[in-house]
Amino acid sequence: MLLFSVVLLITHATGADPGCGERPTFEDRKMRYSRIVGGLEAEVGEFPWQVSIQATNQHFCGGTILNSWWILTAAHCNRELPTEELSVVLGTNDLTSPRLEIKPVSSIVYHNKFKRQSMDNDIALLMVASPIEFNSLIVPICMPPEPMPSKWHKCWVAGWGQTTSADKGSMKTDLLKVPMVIIDWNECAKTFTKLTKNMLCAGFMNESYDACQWGAPGLHGRRKQE
Repeated sequence: MLLFSVVLLITHATGADPGCGERPTFEDRKMRYSRIVGGLEAEVGEFPWQVSIQATNQHFCGGTILNSWWILTAAHCNRELPTEELSVVLGTNDLTSPRLEIKPVSSIVYHNKFKRQSMDNDIALLMVASPIEFNSLIVPICMPPEPMPSKWHKCWVAGWGQTTSADKGSMKTDLLKVPMVIIDWNECAKTFTKLTKNMLCAGFMNESYDACQWGAPGLHGRRKQE
C-alpha cells in the first residue's frame, strides 16, 4: 500500500542568500539503517534547519527555520496552546542533550484561511523572542524558486516522535528521517478526495513508515538528477 503524506516542499535553491540550505557539518554517507523500525536516524547536521517546537519542555511539533526571526510550522499544532508556553529548540538531533539552544516564542501568525476540518492552508509562522544566531548546526532553509515542484521527485521527511503508532511510549528523542517520493497530485486526489490545490503529496512504498506519528515533520526536497 502506498502511504501518502500531505506536506510542504522546502529545498535547496541556487542563488539564494549565503548560508541558506548549507550543511557544513554533514558529509554524504551511505544510508545508515538504525534499530528504529521503519525509520532512519538522521546524521548530525543533516537537517540544520529542523527545530523542535515544545510546550513546557515537551516536544509536540516540528518546524523549519526561515530566517533569524521566523519558524515555519503547521497551523494545527499550535491552535490550543498559549504563546507564552511555547519554545523552539534548535541545532540538535538529540532532545535529551544537556546543551540545548532554546528560544521562547513571542508571537504566532496563522494562515487566515486555515481550515482544521480539511487541513487546507495548514501553515503558521512562529516569531522567536530574540534573533537566531546561525552556525554549522543552525542554518535557515532555502525556499523553492518555483511554486510547483515539477522538477522534483525525491525528498526526506524528518522529525521527532513515536516509532510505532500504537505505542505512545515509543517517543524517540533522536531526529528521525524517512525517504519519500513526490506523488502526482491527480493520482493522490483519487485516494484523498478532500485534497486541495494548496497541498502536496508524498509517499513511500513501505507500510512501516508513518510520518504522521512524528508531529508535523519537515519535508526536505531535492532536484531530480538529469
